[in-house]
Amino acid sequence: MQPVDERWIGNEIVRMPNRLAAEKSPYLRQHADNPVDWLPWGEEALAKARTEGKPIFLSIGYSTCHWCHVMAHESFESDTVAAVLNQDFVPVKVDREERPDLDRVYMTYVQQTTGHGGWPMSVWLTPEGKPFYGGTYFPREDRHGRPGFITVLNTIAQHWVTQREKIERGATEVVEALRKFATEGVSPAGDGNAPAPLHEAAGEAFEQAFQHFYDAHDTRWGGFGGAPKFPRGSVLNFLFRTAALQGVASDPGQAAIGVAAVTLQRMAEGGLHDHLGGGFHRYAVDAEWHVPHFEKMLYDQALIAVNYLEAQQATGVPMFGWVARGIFDYVARDLTDPAGGFYSAEDADSETGDGGQVTGNGKHAEGAFYVWTQAELEAALGEDAAFFCAHYDVKPDGNVAQDPHGEFGGRNVLRQLRPLARTAEQFKLDLPAAEQKLLACLEKLRVIRAARPRPHRDDKVITAWNGLMISALAQGARILDEPARLTAAVRAAEFLQRELYDEAAGTLYRSWRQGRGAVPGFAEDYACLIQGLLDLYEAGSDVRWLQWAERLQAKMEALFWDAERGGYFNSRADDPAIIVRLKDDYDGAEPAANSVAAMNLVRLDWMLGSAEDCSSYHDRARRTVEALRPAWSRQPQALPQMLCALELVLAEPRTVVLAGDPRSPSLRALAAVLSESPGPRRAVLWADGAAGQQWLARRRPYLAEMKPVGGQATAYVCENFTCRVPVTTCTALRADLTA
Repeated sequence: MQPVDERWIGNEIVRMPNRLAAEKSPYLRQHADNPVDWLPWGEEALAKARTEGKPIFLSIGYSTCHWCHVMAHESFESDTVAAVLNQDFVPVKVDREERPDLDRVYMTYVQQTTGHGGWPMSVWLTPEGKPFYGGTYFPREDRHGRPGFITVLNTIAQHWVTQREKIERGATEVVEALRKFATEGVSPAGDGNAPAPLHEAAGEAFEQAFQHFYDAHDTRWGGFGGAPKFPRGSVLNFLFRTAALQGVASDPGQAAIGVAAVTLQRMAEGGLHDHLGGGFHRYAVDAEWHVPHFEKMLYDQALIAVNYLEAQQATGVPMFGWVARGIFDYVARDLTDPAGGFYSAEDADSETGDGGQVTGNGKHAEGAFYVWTQAELEAALGEDAAFFCAHYDVKPDGNVAQDPHGEFGGRNVLRQLRPLARTAEQFKLDLPAAEQKLLACLEKLRVIRAARPRPHRDDKVITAWNGLMISALAQGARILDEPARLTAAVRAAEFLQRELYDEAAGTLYRSWRQGRGAVPGFAEDYACLIQGLLDLYEAGSDVRWLQWAERLQAKMEALFWDAERGGYFNSRADDPAIIVRLKDDYDGAEPAANSVAAMNLVRLDWMLGSAEDCSSYHDRARRTVEALRPAWSRQPQALPQMLCALELVLAEPRTVVLAGDPRSPSLRALAAVLSESPGPRRAVLWADGAAGQQWLARRRPYLAEMKPVGGQATAYVCENFTCRVPVTTCTALRADLTA
C-alpha cells in the first residue's frame, strides 16, 4: 500500500496536499486535500499506469456539481477508499469544463454501456486510456442491491489481476466500436438508395422536429415532457426560427410562438428563475419548474437570455425583455471578472445551519443561499410580508411538496402562481402601487440574502461560454437598445483576445484562471467565439471583430475540419491521448460545435463571399450539414440548432447594408428596425465610409459604391444577389423587410 503523504509539523502529523494543488482548475483544487493520490490527466499519469501495470481510475466532474460533492465527501475524503484507490489504481481527476474532449469520449462510452450518463463520471481505463468499465455516481457502501464504490473497486482490482488479458482485449474492442460509431455517425446513409435532395430532407426534418416539440409540449407548465425539466435553448431557437420562416401571423407561426412563449413564461414564474438576483438555475427536478437544481451556469444564462430576447421580438410583451435584463444584470454583478471576462458558474450548495438559519458553521446544503422560511420573510418585510408571501406561494411549513433528501423542510422556493394583478386585487392595491411594493420587498431581501455565505463560484473563464455570452449581450444591445450591453460584450472580447489568444500562432486556448491555462481550445471554443464576434460586429459596426472572426475560422479549418467526410471534430488531431476523435451530434445544454459552425459559415459567406484562400464558406457549411445528415434526418429533434443552420444553407443570401456614420442617431434608428420583430435571418454590413468599408469592399467590391443617399443614413436591402432601391426612412425599411 502506498502511504499517504504525511509530515510532522510541530508536534502533529499533517496530511500534505496531493498533486492537484498545483492545478488552476477550481474543481481539481477542491480535491487537492483528499487522501487519494490524484494526478491530473496527462502523460505522467498514463506513464505511471504503464510502468506499474495498474488500471486508471478516471473521475470526471466540475466544481459546481452537487453529486460530485456528494461522492467526494462519501468516498474521496475517506482514508479507507483512498487506500484501495492508491494501492490498486492510478487515480486521475479531470475537470470536464477544461477537457470537454475527454469528457465526450468517455461519456459516450458510459452512455452506450449503461444507458445513461452524468456527473460525477467514473471510468476505469487500461494504461493506454481504453475504457473497460464505467458509471456515474457510486455510493460508498452497498445500497438497495446496488454495489457500492468500495465493492466495485475491490472487484475490478481482483479481475485486473486474474483476467487482465481478457479485460484489455475487451477494451480494445470497445475503442474499435467507438471509432465505428464516430465514423457511422457522420457518413452518408447506407441503405443502397441515393439520398434525397437536401432541400427535401430538410423540409421533412423541420416538420418532424416541430411536430415532436409540439406534441411533447406541456401545455400547463411549459417545457417538454415531464420531470426533470431542462431549459434547452436550442429548442426554443428552433421554434422562433420556425415562426419567422412561416410568418409570425400564420397558424404554424402562432403555434410555434405559443409553445415557446408559454415555456418561457412558466420558467420565469417558477423557482428555476432567481426572482431576487436574476438569472436561471440549471434545471428543475419537478415538472412545474418549481424546485431547481440550484447551480447557475454561464452558458445557460447566455442561451436563455437569447430565448427571452426573441420572445420579446415575437410577442411584443415587455416582460420577456425584463427577464433578459435580469440575466444580464446577474452576469454583470456576479459572474464578471474585473478585467472583463465572464466566470463559469456558481454552485448549488452553500453554507447553512439547522432550521434554515445561516450560521457560517461549515455545514452545506443545496439551495441554502436561495430558500426562505416564512418566519425569515416576516422578520425581513414586516407588514408587507403577507403581500409578498401570497404572491410567491410562501407557506408556513414550506412549499416544497417533494423533498426526497429532506433538504427543504419548512423552507420555500419562491415562485409566482398568479399574476400581480390578482395579488393587488387581494390586498386592495392598484397595480402601480403593487408593483412598487413588490420591488421594494425584493430589494430588501436582496440585501439580506447578500449577507449569507454565497455559493462557491467557479472563476474559470471558458472561451466557448464567453463567446455565447458575447453573442447574447450583442443581441441584447440591439433588441433592447441598451449600449451598456454592447460595452460589456466588447470588454469580454478584448479580454479573450488579450488573455486566451496566441496571435503569433493564431490559436485559442480553452480557459483562463489567474492566467492562461495550458489546454488549447477545442472546436466549440472557436465556433462559439466566432458566433459572438459576428454578432458583435453586426451590433456595433467595428470591423475588427469581423476580421478576427475570419482569422479564427481559418484556424478552425486547419485544426478540426474533416477533409474526408466534412464537418468538424471536437478535438485536435495532434493529441495522442484521445483514443477517438468524435463529432457532436446533439444540441443539448450547449449547441453542438458543428451546428454553430455551419451557421457561422453561412453568415461569413453572406458577409465576405469566399475565404481569403478563395475556398467557399458556403460549400463548407453545406458539407457540414451533410456530414450530420444521418443524425438530423433520423432524429431531427436532437439537432434543432443544426436545423436552423440548415435553413440558412438552403437560402439565398440575405443582407442589409447600412451606409453612413454608425454613431449617427438616424443610422442607429434604421439599425433598430432590423431588431423589431423576428424574420428570416439577414447579415448586417456597415458601410461606414472609412477603413471598415474599404476592407469589406476588397472582399465585396460592390460595397464600395454603397453610400448615404443625399447625405442621409441609408439602408440597402439585398436578397437573391439583387439589392433593392436604397431607403432612408424607417417606414420604408420596414416595408422592404416584409416585401
